[in-house]
Amino acid sequence: MAGGKIKKEKGKTQQHTPYQGGISFHKSKGQHILKNPLLVDTIVQKSGIKSTDVVLEIGPGTGNLTKKLLEAGKKVIAVEIDPRMVLELQRRFQGTPYSNRLTVIQGDVLKTELPYFDICVANIPYQISSPLTFKLLGHQPAFRCAIIMFQREFAMRLVAQPGDKLYCRLTVNTQLHARIFHLLKVGKNNFRPPPKVDSSVVRIEPRKPRIDVNQKEWDGFLRICFNRKNKTLGAIFRQKNVISLLEKNYKTVQALKLSQEGPLKETETKMDLSSLGDCMDDESMEMEGGTDDDDYEMEVEDDEAKEVQSEFKGKVLGVLKEADFEEKRSSKLSLQEFLYLLSLFNKAGIHFC
Repeated sequence: MAGGKIKKEKGKTQQHTPYQGGISFHKSKGQHILKNPLLVDTIVQKSGIKSTDVVLEIGPGTGNLTKKLLEAGKKVIAVEIDPRMVLELQRRFQGTPYSNRLTVIQGDVLKTELPYFDICVANIPYQISSPLTFKLLGHQPAFRCAIIMFQREFAMRLVAQPGDKLYCRLTVNTQLHARIFHLLKVGKNNFRPPPKVDSSVVRIEPRKPRIDVNQKEWDGFLRICFNRKNKTLGAIFRQKNVISLLEKNYKTVQALKLSQEGPLKETETKMDLSSLGDCMDDESMEMEGGTDDDDYEMEVEDDEAKEVQSEFKGKVLGVLKEADFEEKRSSKLSLQEFLYLLSLFNKAGIHFC
């Protein structure tokens, strides 16, 4: 690694580290450029790029990875928000055999309509990890795979399994749409300037065919389940506000049926995954409270004793009891179990949007 030599150099700030062309990289903008050529080669190799592939590169920076992608694929479409980097890319490849196979789009990738591509390779600002992941998963037609560098903890959330500490709503939402594999861990000294945390490279393969689910329904369902992921589902679904919300939805559906407009339509932007880009919003809440399940459930029981037992509440809890979900916890349920439980609720006329 070249990290030791850089540390010995005096007089250079780590906040704005110049490239040989005079460009400064800004940590505040999430600009951390890969400087290790062996790592660049490894990422390209693990991408499995074919000579006929169109490659989407997000955040190309000064083009170290871009060059290798151009060597491997048919065409590279690079999306870069920094106009200085765009100019550097154009200068770097102007007059080379690669110039006709490189298209550079200047703009914010989250606001840019992405063209067709076979493979995505990205070293992105970590603050856009979640919204970018779901933007890619909503892209049509589906690409073959994406090889993306994430902050290590975010990456480990994506590949987490039921029972893992980092298993969360983000995990289940992502795994609904794709299979995700951890490829390699990347130390912070492989970047210029080095970030504060280590990174990981993951491979994301969209599911083909896609799992058929109403996206708004699914999102509403998981928000309730993961509100307190370490509590039993029985405790979560006994809460007054949860019962009130579901009963309101239930009455709405029944009213629609009576008016002959039918149940909730499946046309609610099935592939609009933008609402899932905020999956990190409730992470802090999920980790609160430790494992004091007994105290929490006693609190629920006390509240329940004050309530008048309603027929609808019995209907909700009956669904949980039917398939032995009442004592299970979201932190340990698999994707298949979540899908099965949602289908049972829907079968009973209980909806989440």
